[in-house]
Amino acid sequence: SYLTDTMPKAMEPICGKPLVQILIEKLKGIGVTEIVINVHHFAQQIIDFVEANNCFGINIRFSDETDQLLETGGGLKKAACLFSNDEPILVHNVDILSNADLLSLYDEVLATGTTTLLVSQRQTQRYLLFDDTNRLVGWTNIATGEVRSPFPEIKALEKQSHVLWPNLPLTFCPSLFAYSGIQVFHPSLLPFMESWHGKFSIIDFYLSICDSVPIRCHFAPHLNLLDVGKL
Repeated sequence: SYLTDTMPKAMEPICGKPLVQILIEKLKGIGVTEIVINVHHFAQQIIDFVEANNCFGINIRFSDETDQLLETGGGLKKAACLFSNDEPILVHNVDILSNADLLSLYDEVLATGTTTLLVSQRQTQRYLLFDDTNRLVGWTNIATGEVRSPFPEIKALEKQSHVLWPNLPLTFCPSLFAYSGIQVFHPSLLPFMESWHGKFSIIDFYLSICDSVPIRCHFAPHLNLLDVGKL
């Protein structure tokens, strides 16, 4: 059996508090006044908990995905209409605990107008690739050598599978960073989502447009992050 056989991941307690409460309180603490929560697995448990706590004194709405889990991209597209303005949207996976400076990340996007992903150098098999201006240029699985990119010169690196990336003899070698599950999405990208329907990954979406629209990273050198979704 699994912990989530009887409750959604968002309701799993950490030090006596459900994950969703930990995140709501963190967001409220930096001045967030409006939150949309995507719900799917045991959705009503999350809704009942939040409403029983008077929405923690802020405006909380729910994007119901009980009919179909829309993943990171489809879920964001559906939820975007529930926000009351066109300001950038801070997107945070509920199962991520970290010491990330969310306010600085958000202020950066307000200043630049560019969707920005929080990244670090933690070890994983799947990395996002960025150029020397911190612009997204691709994705790779270093275990299989797979590379995905709309840039031909980056996609061509797939032929050099299992080569250690930092040692590639290239004029330009992209930086490999691990995505944290935290980002700030700029609403100027919503029109690019019009042709995307149903369930899709936000990373797939970004990889499809990053050659024409800048998607940037914010590197956090001292980021401490725990993915509670992994045993």
